[in-house]
Amino acid sequence: MFNLAEVWGLRADGSNPRRHLQKYPEKKRERYLSPAELKRVGEVLREVEAEGRELASAVLAIRLLIYTGCRLSEITKLKWEYVDLEGSALHLPDSKTGAKTVHIGRPAVELLEVAPVIVGNPWVITGKMEGGRLTDLQPFWQRVRARAGLHDVRIHDLRHTFASTAVGAGQSLPMIGALLGHTQVQTTARYAHLASAPVKGAAEVISSLLEDTLCQ
Repeated sequence: MFNLAEVWGLRADGSNPRRHLQKYPEKKRERYLSPAELKRVGEVLREVEAEGRELASAVLAIRLLIYTGCRLSEITKLKWEYVDLEGSALHLPDSKTGAKTVHIGRPAVELLEVAPVIVGNPWVITGKMEGGRLTDLQPFWQRVRARAGLHDVRIHDLRHTFASTAVGAGQSLPMIGALLGHTQVQTTARYAHLASAPVKGAAEVISSLLEDTLCQ
């Protein structure tokens, strides 16, 4: 704000009082759900679904976030016109990184195939208001995570979980970046340390095979 005021001539050049202040170092928060934690989330989603007290669209939103690795806004603002079930893709005209195509797997496709399409409502994740969308998924997620005993898990951590699962499955960082819609290599590079697990596993298998031969 102060810099812009200088550009506009509202303040003298170099008068920004924050000019020499050091920014507080921001620490990237990395949180991934373990298989056991993810299983528990699935159990809770099935429980609330059976109880019928929560919006079905909220349950759908969480499952889509898990299966696609999309950002929250990309799912809550998803319109049916963006959904390409034949091509197994979501064609998003406006995401954080601009227009992009999200390729989705069979579980996500199957969810969308059975999701209700409401006449006069263009949104996939519908809200309580006629013709509207669900604008705030946080209260629902807070109830789900509390019930699952995962009080520190944010909705965005579901995206991290998608990425960490991809790394564990042996997918390359460029491939993961493409799946997540990253435009900067550095953004995907945060997951590089996770790649050591499958590499260590491969080293264990290979060295064991060699040991079996060597020690015969």
